[in-house]
Amino acid sequence: LFDERYQTTIGVKIDKKVVVVEGRELTLLIWDLAGEDEMQEVRISYLRGASGFILVADGCRKATLAQAAAIRGRALAAVGEIPCLLAVNKSDCRDQWEVAPRDWDGLGLSVFETSAKTGDGVEPMFEELATRMLRNHADRKT
Repeated sequence: LFDERYQTTIGVKIDKKVVVVEGRELTLLIWDLAGEDEMQEVRISYLRGASGFILVADGCRKATLAQAAAIRGRALAAVGEIPCLLAVNKSDCRDQWEVAPRDWDGLGLSVFETSAKTGDGVEPMFEELATRMLRNHADRKT
C-alpha cells in the first residue's frame, strides 16, 4: 500500500512482482536501492547479476532526472548493457512537475509516467521491463 509519509530507503528493500508476458508468468525480484548518497558505490554492486533495472525520477524535482542519468551510467559500467527503463513518478501531481518530455528525450530510454500513489503506469512499466528481459535472455542464447 502507498504511504503518504515520505520515506527514503535505507539499505535495500526487496519485493516480488509477478507479471505475465508473452504467455509466461514471470516472478521479478525487485531490489529498491534508493537514490544518491554516500552508499551509492555499495548499492551499484548489488546490480551484479541483474537482468534489468528501472530508474526512478521524481517529476516534481528536476534534479532527480540528472541523478537517474548518472546512476544509469554507473550501473551500465558495473553490469553491462541490460534492459533499463525510466519511471518519472508522481504523475498524479503533474501540475507541480518541474520536468517535461524534452528533459528526458535525450536520455535514450523508454519513459513511463507513473504514480506510486495511484498505481498509474506501473503495470505497463513492469510488463515492458519483463518483455525486454526475456528478449535479452533469448538473444544471449543464440
